[in-house]
Amino acid sequence: MGIIEDAHNVKVVGSGQQVIVLSHGFGTDQSVWKHLVPHLIDGYRIVLYDIMGAGTTNPDYFDFERYSTLEGFAYDLLAILEELQVDSCIFVGHSVSAVIGAIASVTRPDLFSKLVMLSASPRYLNDVDYYGGFEQDELDQLFEAVRSNYKAWCSGFAPLAVGGDMESVAVQEFSRTLFNMRPDIALSVAQTIFQSDVRHILCHVTVPCHIIQSVKDMAVPVVVSEYLNQNLGGDSIVEIMSSDGHLPQLSSPDIVIPVLLRHIRYNITT
Repeated sequence: MGIIEDAHNVKVVGSGQQVIVLSHGFGTDQSVWKHLVPHLIDGYRIVLYDIMGAGTTNPDYFDFERYSTLEGFAYDLLAILEELQVDSCIFVGHSVSAVIGAIASVTRPDLFSKLVMLSASPRYLNDVDYYGGFEQDELDQLFEAVRSNYKAWCSGFAPLAVGGDMESVAVQEFSRTLFNMRPDIALSVAQTIFQSDVRHILCHVTVPCHIIQSVKDMAVPVVVSEYLNQNLGGDSIVEIMSSDGHLPQLSSPDIVIPVLLRHIRYNITT
């Protein structure tokens, strides 16, 4: 195993010819795909990895300057694909990873046959003629809560993000992976994500994009999925699911997994 693979805990499973890369969002790790992987393992070669800063990665590898922009994470993805000698893949990205995949696809569109974007947002802050869901003072309060008492913030944020009470398995699972992050790294990554704005690159994303969204998501309003659909540079399609929360593949697998499988297996018809 190479240095990059080792740093990102890369796992390659499955027996198919076609490669699928599964990339998780903030506060989770590759275990968030545990309900999806069994459905893919017989038909695809699946690449799983942890984005830098996840609690399962070595904090000594986290470069605060590199990961102050989403491009740093996109370069990691391209490096992993190069090390594994992947020449084409279906990329399934959750939350920030959907945007990381989009950025990577602008640099190397040849590596991506399609992007499946789950709970994605190009900007979380509201702007003139754009509704991202957050005002700056709300984000400042979020960052201050992370900074002042990380454990307490995790306990409060997890049920809000997942959509459910603290007793649910999904909330407990997200709480665990969120709390596994080192607090200063969690703050840095949260700031990078929530202050990001990649709207300007959307027109340069030319690979087909499948946008999948929960009808209720505290981090990403439904209107954002239509904004993506209208502004991406290539073919795109939107599906709004009846699921609740920002991590529906964890909290509502019965609803979400069939939808993900359909978008993975079938291309956009034009």
